[in-house]
Amino acid sequence: MRRRDRDTSAKERLLDEAEALFAEKGYSAVSVREIIAAANCNLGAINYYFGTKKNLYLEVFRSRWIPRNRLQREYFWALLADQQPLSLIAVVRSLAQTFLEGPLRDEETLKHHQLISREMDRPSEAADLVQEQAMKPFFTKLAEIMRPFLPERLTAEEVMLNVMSIFALALHFQIAREGISRIIGQPYDAALKNRLVEHIVRFSLTGLGQGSLPEAETEQRRN
Repeated sequence: MRRRDRDTSAKERLLDEAEALFAEKGYSAVSVREIIAAANCNLGAINYYFGTKKNLYLEVFRSRWIPRNRLQREYFWALLADQQPLSLIAVVRSLAQTFLEGPLRDEETLKHHQLISREMDRPSEAADLVQEQAMKPFFTKLAEIMRPFLPERLTAEEVMLNVMSIFALALHFQIAREGISRIIGQPYDAALKNRLVEHIVRFSLTGLGQGSLPEAETEQRRN
């Protein structure tokens, strides 16, 4: 194996194992020795590739978390483009489908949310990275496209809080899938995901003062 290939392989192993450990335990609870042992690298590998443990942590977000988030956003915009004409129902449904029906695999979803949850519990430079490159631009765009469908009396802050509330609802039904399945006594399969998507749409529209889904559309979705 050429040196460049070996270097790439070692660097990728460090990123993979560091992400798994940071997601499981949080930044402070993971040692450098633990990472290099999991990645099967020598003691100086982190310093060689990243300089410091903190730089490795930030690179996990840049090269792992941000790309997965970008994939989710691209999936959302593609769904929304297919649901024309643009409407509040289309926006909410596309957001719910993005969280509940794709594009991340279950193991990716778990690691993705564990990593950001631990970071937000004790914010660092990684939180700034996520806010500036992912969350703030996405929320700002969502608020922009939802604004024409909401009451004019709402302030910009209220519109943004509505956007974040819908986002949080969809996120909850993705993260709490095991608990939801157990509580309602139904397998977390495609049929349940579809019902949850429609629940999120109806609940969100009611909360926004837009009523519920048109009866004909509700019946069509159920069938």
